[in-house]
Parts: sequence; C-alpha cells; structure tokens
Amino acid sequence: MKKLFYIIRHGETDLNKQGIVQGKGVNTPLNAFGQRQAQAFYDAYKGINFDKIYTSTLIRTHQTVAKFIEQGLPWEQLDGLDEISWGIYEGKEQSTNIMTGFNSITQQWSEGKLDVSIEGGESPNQVQKRQKKAMDYITSQPNEDVVLICMHGRAMRILLCLLVNKPLSEMDDFPHMNTALYLVSYDNGVFTIEDHYNINHLAELQNAE
Repeated sequence: MKKLFYIIRHGETDLNKQGIVQGKGVNTPLNAFGQRQAQAFYDAYKGINFDKIYTSTLIRTHQTVAKFIEQGLPWEQLDGLDEISWGIYEGKEQSTNIMTGFNSITQQWSEGKLDVSIEGGESPNQVQKRQKKAMDYITSQPNEDVVLICMHGRAMRILLCLLVNKPLSEMDDFPHMNTALYLVSYDNGVFTIEDHYNINHLAELQNAE
C-alpha cells in the first residue's frame, strides 16, 4: 500500500526572527507570524484526510499543527523527529564567532565529515540514526496511509537525505523555511519526493510583509 507523508517545518518563533540558535534543547513557542504561517498551512491542507499526525517533542511543532490536532486526529510525539542538538551554541545569538563555528562545521559536513558536531551537540550521523528508528516505526503502522509530520529545519534536511538515499554531505541541497512542505511517497520500501519545497500557501503572507 502506498503511503504519503506531508513533511513540514514548524512556524516561526521569536528566536528564529532574532537569529538566536534553537535546536533540540531550546523549547520556544511560535510567535504571531508563526501562528499565521500555521493558519495558512491549515487553510491550504485542511481538506487532506490525514490518518495520523507525528511531531517532534518540541512545542513549536505542536503549535504548528494544532488546528489539525483539534479536529481530533490521532497525534504522536517522537523524539526521533527532534531538531539536531547544537550543543553549547543553543540559546545564543548568532555572533561572528558562532557563525564562524557554524560555517566551519557545515563545511566539514559537506566534505563528508558527518561524525563531527558542535561541542555538546549531535552529529548528522547521530541524528539520522534516531530518525531511522522513528521512520521505521511510522512506516510500520497499519492504516496510516496519509501522514502529516511536523519537525525542524536541519533535521528535515537530514531526514530527506535518509529517505531518498542522498549522501548526507549534500543535505544543504534541500531548502527550507518555516512551514515549507515536502510531499514524500512510500511504496514497496522506496521513498520518492513528489513535491519539493512547496511554499505556495505562504504567498499572501510573503506579499504582506
């Protein structure tokens, strides 16, 4: 049986807007604009008959799909869908020093050094390991053919590489913004990206900014 996964990033938080590092260990709520993004996504996709909702354990993902949850749809939190841990950078402003560190680490990742992490944080390989466990669980569930998954930017890039067997060193090929959608099908053990970085639901919000 073919399954469809609607995979989205959470809406905007104040820390996103302020350029402060979030990650797995920072649990911030959506701001007013993030709530509007969530509403725009709901308005565009409320006609989809989702069988189940999966989110990370962080409140920004819960709030992004709250309108769907309020419909009474089954919902489950999985820590395998949490954002990458940015270690000692979490909760800090993206200063020159921190951005230099970020650029260094992402450059190393692009060179295939995927066990490297920010001090106290996670490597892409560590994140992908927990994501594989989460996706093995999700795909094994019966009667869940159309699924909404809400997660995080860096984690989404890592997950998409996992699903379509793309080298993790190329994760930055997947753009993301708040509530951007990737539609992924699953058929006979094979994942295929059917819709890539869809932000059509945000057009009116972007025009209003």
